[in-house]
Amino acid sequence: MSTGAPDRTALLSTVRPLCPDVAPEILDDFFSRMDPEYFRRFEPPAIAAHIRSTAQLTPERPCAIAFAEQQDTRFEVTIVAFDYFSEFATICGLLSAFGLNIEEGDIYTFGEQAAAPPARTSWAGYGPRVRATSSPGLTRKKIVDVFRVLPVPGVELGDIQQKHLTDALHSVITLLDKGQFTEARCAVNRRLVEQLGKRRGSFSGLLHPVQITFDNNQSPTDTVMDIRSDDTPAFLYAFANALAMRNVYISKAQFDVEEGKIHDRFSVRNRHGQKLTDATDQQQLRLTAVLIKQFTHALTWAPDPTKALEAFDQFLDLTMQQTKGKAQQEALAFLSDKKTFPLLARLLGASDFLWEDFLRRQHSNLLPLLQDYRDAPLMTPKATLRKELDRLVNKAKTDEARKAALNSFKDRELFRIDMKHIVESDTALPDFSAALTQLAEVILDRSLKDCHAKLNKVHGPPRLANKKPCPFTVLGLGKFGGKELGYASDIEVMFVYGDAGRTGGKQPIDNSEYFERLGAELLQWIEAKQEGIFHLDVRLRPHGGKGSLTNPFDEITNYYNEHGLAAPFERQSLIKLRHVAGDAALGKRVEAHRDHYVYSGKPWNIPEALALRRQQLKQLVEHSTVNLKHSPGGIVDIEYAMQYLQIMHGHRLPVLRTPNTMQALATLVDCGLVTRQDGETLRKAYFFIRMLIDGLRMVRGNAKDRVLPPTDSDEFIFLARRVGYTTDDWQAGARHLQTDIGQHMTLTKEFFERTFGRL
Repeated sequence: MSTGAPDRTALLSTVRPLCPDVAPEILDDFFSRMDPEYFRRFEPPAIAAHIRSTAQLTPERPCAIAFAEQQDTRFEVTIVAFDYFSEFATICGLLSAFGLNIEEGDIYTFGEQAAAPPARTSWAGYGPRVRATSSPGLTRKKIVDVFRVLPVPGVELGDIQQKHLTDALHSVITLLDKGQFTEARCAVNRRLVEQLGKRRGSFSGLLHPVQITFDNNQSPTDTVMDIRSDDTPAFLYAFANALAMRNVYISKAQFDVEEGKIHDRFSVRNRHGQKLTDATDQQQLRLTAVLIKQFTHALTWAPDPTKALEAFDQFLDLTMQQTKGKAQQEALAFLSDKKTFPLLARLLGASDFLWEDFLRRQHSNLLPLLQDYRDAPLMTPKATLRKELDRLVNKAKTDEARKAALNSFKDRELFRIDMKHIVESDTALPDFSAALTQLAEVILDRSLKDCHAKLNKVHGPPRLANKKPCPFTVLGLGKFGGKELGYASDIEVMFVYGDAGRTGGKQPIDNSEYFERLGAELLQWIEAKQEGIFHLDVRLRPHGGKGSLTNPFDEITNYYNEHGLAAPFERQSLIKLRHVAGDAALGKRVEAHRDHYVYSGKPWNIPEALALRRQQLKQLVEHSTVNLKHSPGGIVDIEYAMQYLQIMHGHRLPVLRTPNTMQALATLVDCGLVTRQDGETLRKAYFFIRMLIDGLRMVRGNAKDRVLPPTDSDEFIFLARRVGYTTDDWQAGARHLQTDIGQHMTLTKEFFERTFGRL
């Protein structure tokens, strides 16, 4: 390695004969634009090798890599490529992902071809340049990165591994060449986090301090960052990627590790191509870059590492922007706690919806919830929920303020319950469902009270013909009626009032109009920010979407009876009916009529039911996809099987009259109508498929997400990780999940067809 300041003309004369096949303009371009320090660091043979590699770069081949084995199983890895934003981080991440510890290295970048251009306004400037016709890529900036690496125990870097690394490098550099920086980061994270997961036990130094200083005197164009810390796995990638996520461009770097201590020197610029001169910006970068670096190592706990890292980056922005002084210090201290990182990784890496709909919008509420969540039970006593909700709503002075207070409380409680379910893998699904169901009941009851009050101010309270108050009740159906709510479930309800009559206020109206307005008011009072999540669904009312929102009790009894207009599937759907809010006496009357109608002993038409099920398969299951709800062996085959048997035997066995699927299954087993072996098979399949549906829904918060992603996709791998298949080998975990899906759905289908007939 040279130490003086070589004469470039003399050095060029020495190097030129070593590059006989390289065009003169390529040699001249390299010598005129490469960082001056580069020529002091490398001897002529190495420079010639680098130039020969740059001569091979083309738009179709934007990078080249060479391996040289050193002593003590170490390797020198040299990468020559066109220059791109975040390229250094990408390369470091890829080397670490292949199990290579970076012990020492130097990276250098070309300067601009002529005088420095105007300040950049975006990082698109680090993408492809205008390509010359004589020597493709001649005018583009290039980099020479030289790393000294040591494979971790158990990792080899033979010819096969070198070929795999070369292919992977070409793949991610090609993404950078296309300007797909996020996709490149995702690809590297995907590889790296799986590798880090195998070494999770080596993270004892994870939170060791990182010392950073800034110097603007050493270079006319760059700020020099000096970084010192204890070495940890993938330190260079974690820190360089943190800088990239902060829109900091690295033009040059030297780094080495000695006795477990790392010393890095980065020459950097901000997103406008300028030095980092502002002391406040430097301090903010110092804080956020270190936190991102630390958080990177917690990505092994994240179901989707890229999702978690990007959300954490945005979360830091919000923390710096929206908190000041002591509050900011407390927030950063909490985020710096090593117990916080795995929690945030699980949370931020599991759900786009939670981030977009709650974490980002209600950032200030998150830290208290995160700090308190371990001590707070999953299921708050119902009386406590009511009391707290009443306290918040009663403080409001207007209808809009009361509505806002209720929905804010609902969102906060919903997030708390969802968070416990996501980050605590031992949370039982029945407990999760019970907590969601109880919250929905409390919200409905309070909403009904406030909507009544709003209408009564104008129209007065509704009364029957005998002047007595007209009751109104809310019945739950579907998953809500069965106390089986899951992640992103909608709330299926039916509204019933006592009878005809008229209100007694200043602007009196008929009861039918009053309760229709009340139903409409309820639907808009409880806000659903995403399709499905706490969305009130009233489609299971008499006449479906064509019918009135609310119906008098007599209409219910006329519609749902042996000679009424209800279709067989509507008889089946009433199994799940349960009083949830409003007048309890009227609710019990509706439940009693349901029992009389559903469990009348009228024969259940199995061929007709099977025909409807086959129609679902044809209309709702796309070819070559697995729909966890409607595909053969999906969850409806368990639910329908229980419901068919309940209708067939409920008239003589009242104990079967329950809206809860698993209670029905247990009772059917106790009554000898389902064997204990089949009962256990169906119980396991039910909870397994419910778990998978929750795992799908939590990404986007959409109740309609029930279709499995392709089994060879990263999305399927991330699904496997979300639902607990967190093996060191991610593909093995995904294969295990695929096998379990096949087994559970096959056994469910076999039971259904053995009991009722072929689908």
